[in-house]
Amino acid sequence: MTTQNSSQLYHERQSLQFCLLHALNSLFQQKDAFTRASLNAISEKLALDDNSNSETWTPLSVLFKPHHNVLTGNYDINVLIAALEEKGKSVIWHDRRNGASSIDLDASQDVLMGIVVNVYVRRFAGIWKSRHWIALRKVDGVWYNLDSDLHAPQPFQDMQKVREFLDCTISNGGEVFLVMNQKQS
Repeated sequence: MTTQNSSQLYHERQSLQFCLLHALNSLFQQKDAFTRASLNAISEKLALDDNSNSETWTPLSVLFKPHHNVLTGNYDINVLIAALEEKGKSVIWHDRRNGASSIDLDASQDVLMGIVVNVYVRRFAGIWKSRHWIALRKVDGVWYNLDSDLHAPQPFQDMQKVREFLDCTISNGGEVFLVMNQKQS
């Protein structure tokens, strides 16, 4: 098995608020594993399933859909779960009352595909507050932070550093989602 370094990993850079799109493609290590069109289609299907069309229409309804913003992206958790389920994956929402030490980072890649976190971010000198999706994935035994705001994938020194990152994420109001290759019972 060849050892990959961070320059060989697939990594998408941030564009508008399409961080979920970038996180998913980086998680799958594949350009266009998902596209804007595919995530928009998932979002529209979710809106129909929600009976969201029964809500009152306003001129802003064209831009602000129930599960995403048409212009900038900014997809919600429902789109993440549906997109991953389309690819045969399942998502486990990590109970924030438990620290990162309860996550089996040594799990086989046949079981644990990776981790997606959702964190608060402030942009434009703190004026704009939003949420941001980040993918973490283990490749050839090394965990990487594939955050689309980074210039390149950042390897974690060891699993303790991954746990520290996840604990910091949780303590700052972030959410942690385990992406499983197998359906969990």
